Amino acid sequence: MRDAGIGVFDSGIGGLTVFKALKETLPAGERLVYLGDTARVPYGTKSDETVTRYALEGALFLERRGIKALVIACNTMSAVALPDLQRRLRLPVVGVIGPGAEAACLATRRQIIGVIGTAATIKSGAYARAIATHLPQARVVGRACPLFVPLAEEGWVDNDVARATAALYLRDLAAEGIDTLVLGCTHYPLLAGVIGEAVGPRVTLVDSARATARVVRGRLVERGLLNEGPGPPGGDDFFVTDSSDRFREVGSRFLGGPLERLEQIDIQG
Repeated sequence: MRDAGIGVFDSGIGGLTVFKALKETLPAGERLVYLGDTARVPYGTKSDETVTRYALEGALFLERRGIKALVIACNTMSAVALPDLQRRLRLPVVGVIGPGAEAACLATRRQIIGVIGTAATIKSGAYARAIATHLPQARVVGRACPLFVPLAEEGWVDNDVARATAALYLRDLAAEGIDTLVLGCTHYPLLAGVIGEAVGPRVTLVDSARATARVVRGRLVERGLLNEGPGPPGGDDFFVTDSSDRFREVGSRFLGGPLERLEQIDIQG
């Protein structure tokens, strides 16, 4: 099992920020298998039942690829479907919300924590619940920032449009007195520069992707599954459920290099 890959599952492209954090945190010997359900993105507008069904279908596809662990690189799936996935799969399953919440609790000084994400993630209250398990007295202020996703995918992360959008979304959060802000959507780390400008230098930004990568490494070490050998022959694998052209273009921008092994598949095949 040590030589098996690690599954990384997102509804689309945003989970590549988690993929990148995993590559930076794990040894070179670890092979990643990424699945983007691009035919049915976004998950954030779907019902809980639909998100859970889609999540199970994608997770089972990756399990059939022989993975040793699964990373749910999607805040919506982590908020809605993680318990079902952990019950159904016979391998470690790590979401992005728990690690991000714990990192925020360690970072906060005044125990006033902001969370930004999709409307579905904020509405779920999943970050507030996760933060309460570590820091019950903390006050959590949530804000949905849906326009950040298309800005990130368009590559508009450091221009006047991005700055104006961040200012409109986040100036109220700064007035709430937060000292820590969780980037509760996998696209948002790409906009960390303009987000940081909008909330000011006294607010610590918490990247759930990096926190998740550290947790995954710890789980692999605990189970004796960490592969510290040489890099995998042929590299990592990428699968999408719809046309791969857009994913290849935007994904290369996210990762800073080409996606060599990218295949369009039927998630139910």
